[in-house]
Amino acid sequence: MDKERRKHPFRDSREDVEAARHIPDTAQTRSPAYKLAFTDDEFLRRSELRPVRLQLELLKPELGLDAMGIVSTVVMFGGARIPAPANRDSARTETLADLSHYYEEARRFARQITEKNLPNGGRENVIVTGGGPGVMEAGNLGAEEAGGVSIGLNIVLPHEQAPNLHVTPELCFNFHYFGIRKMHFLMRAAAIAIFPGGFGTLDELFESLTLIQSGRMKPVPFLLFGEEFWRRIINWEALADAGTIAAEDLDLFRFVETAEEAVELIDNWPELAPRQQA
Repeated sequence: MDKERRKHPFRDSREDVEAARHIPDTAQTRSPAYKLAFTDDEFLRRSELRPVRLQLELLKPELGLDAMGIVSTVVMFGGARIPAPANRDSARTETLADLSHYYEEARRFARQITEKNLPNGGRENVIVTGGGPGVMEAGNLGAEEAGGVSIGLNIVLPHEQAPNLHVTPELCFNFHYFGIRKMHFLMRAAAIAIFPGGFGTLDELFESLTLIQSGRMKPVPFLLFGEEFWRRIINWEALADAGTIAAEDLDLFRFVETAEEAVELIDNWPELAPRQQA
């Protein structure tokens, strides 16, 4: 923080961090107990410090997004395994190969959303993805092609995982806690687009729908790319027929096939879904 922005007369913590590097080397100063608490990695990783780590993981991306002036986002969820059309022959299954065209729709959707908002400064309806491969890569690529910024919310996984190369570096964040990561996906959401995917995508889909259905989140345009895929995976009408959801809950989302159809629905959502806007 710049000195001009400081609101207190106390010594800056960074000054003490630097001063601590030049203290005499003694048994006392080498002891872990002597480390400044906020520079002591072992201390911060203690199980008792989990509440602090949760708060830090909430704050770091929040402050980073604020610093970049991000006002609102368009969330893109979708499968990491869906290949680009050029790589469809390397897909693990024939179904994944057939779904590769949604990579292209995701790229085109992100590009159109970004282009639409660049004249307003490019800080509204910013594309946000999980920062990984597949549909996520396509979303960040589309925003990059349009000349805009995009956000990547990556997470540490047991297998090797790195952010795709199209996320804006200053908006590329890494998470330990899935729950905090999902909060950041939705905190600025102006629209949500769900592409075909697996367990992770289903988790994100149903958590988002539950928040809207239960009134814990304001209704936003909610688009499911690939009607055939989603109707094969989930029997939506059976849920309503059983009474486990209300029939009107099926109005919380729309099926779309193309980027153009999705953008048009977002633009006209209040007229199409007056019940949600009431």
